[in-house]
Amino acid sequence: MRTRTLTILIACGVVALAGGWYFGTATTPREHVAVDAGKLMFPNLAPRLQQAAKIEVVHQAKTMEIDKRPDGGWGLADRAGYPVQEPKLRGMLTALTELRLVEPRTSDPAQFARLGVENPDAPNSNSNLLRVLDGAGKPIVSVIVGHRRVRTQGNVPDQVYVRRPDDDQTWLAEGSLQVDAEPTLWFDRDVMNIDHARIAKVVARHGEDTVTLDRAGNEVTVSQPTEHGKLDEYRVEDVSRALELLSFQDVQPDSAKVGAEIGQSVFTTTDGLVLTATVFQGDKDIWARFTVAGDGAAKAEADRLRTRLAGWTFQFGSWKEKALVPRLADLEAKPDTAAAGSGAATPAAPQPGAPVPDGQHPAATPGAAASGNADGAAPAAAPATAKP
Repeated sequence: MRTRTLTILIACGVVALAGGWYFGTATTPREHVAVDAGKLMFPNLAPRLQQAAKIEVVHQAKTMEIDKRPDGGWGLADRAGYPVQEPKLRGMLTALTELRLVEPRTSDPAQFARLGVENPDAPNSNSNLLRVLDGAGKPIVSVIVGHRRVRTQGNVPDQVYVRRPDDDQTWLAEGSLQVDAEPTLWFDRDVMNIDHARIAKVVARHGEDTVTLDRAGNEVTVSQPTEHGKLDEYRVEDVSRALELLSFQDVQPDSAKVGAEIGQSVFTTTDGLVLTATVFQGDKDIWARFTVAGDGAAKAEADRLRTRLAGWTFQFGSWKEKALVPRLADLEAKPDTAAAGSGAATPAAPQPGAPVPDGQHPAATPGAAASGNADGAAPAAAPATAKP
């Protein structure tokens, strides 16, 4: 028995060693490992990145492109150059310059998918091909980025699997390189943040319905029309907070097609900033364009917002419509359906064969006297009918 157990353990050890040899350095020339392991993957890359004019990320045969704009910033090509998050972009390029090879892995293409470094043009690929090009379209650097290695220890460097596009050798590399192929993950989604306490007046037009809200002390309330039902304080406050921490889902240039106009609202702050929101119907959500004006104390803020908002149409969830372009009916309290009834609901008569609730006599149930007790039999007190 001991001999058999020992044989099994030896066999398992041989299999484990063979697997480590195959997925580790077995397919890598010894001299290649000795030269490259522990060194920067792309030496002297930082100065060459000064010539970068375009960044491409290829995922499942789709290419996301980020271009350098005339003003020196970076923008998404398929969103007409809308600005990306510059800190995120700088972080990705910095990580690329600091990427350090740790140890070689498999060079067998059949195993690439296990590390996430397979062909990025494949329909089900998990890899991302990152390319940085200069103004002439010449590649400065290219790398296929795969799965990140999960590190449970504290204070240890991040690691990721990588491969050069023209090389079958894969590597485990040290570095915090993160590559996103989804364009919406690159947006700075913040549109504006106008504190609700600054809102002095809102004039909202929704179709033929116009409503005016004015600040009265610490609250904003409906001033026009003067005749209206009881207001829902939460809904009214939602209008005053419509521009507070406002963030979008997607963006497109004003020249792009949108649906029919839903309405328009003018928000005026206590210090004279005037923001006009024009809302349009989308397929499921809504789109909005903003214009900004302001003089005196509000001029600097107006100029900053105008630079950010001019020329763009932003997508928001459909729920935002009632805050941006409310109708009077949207602000009035809805009647309590329970109170609107004629009284407590009448319990339904039990069905034949149904059990009677504890403590309830069949006769106490509406209709019981007519239909008998709960099991369908005649009431116990009813006298039997004698036949002649």
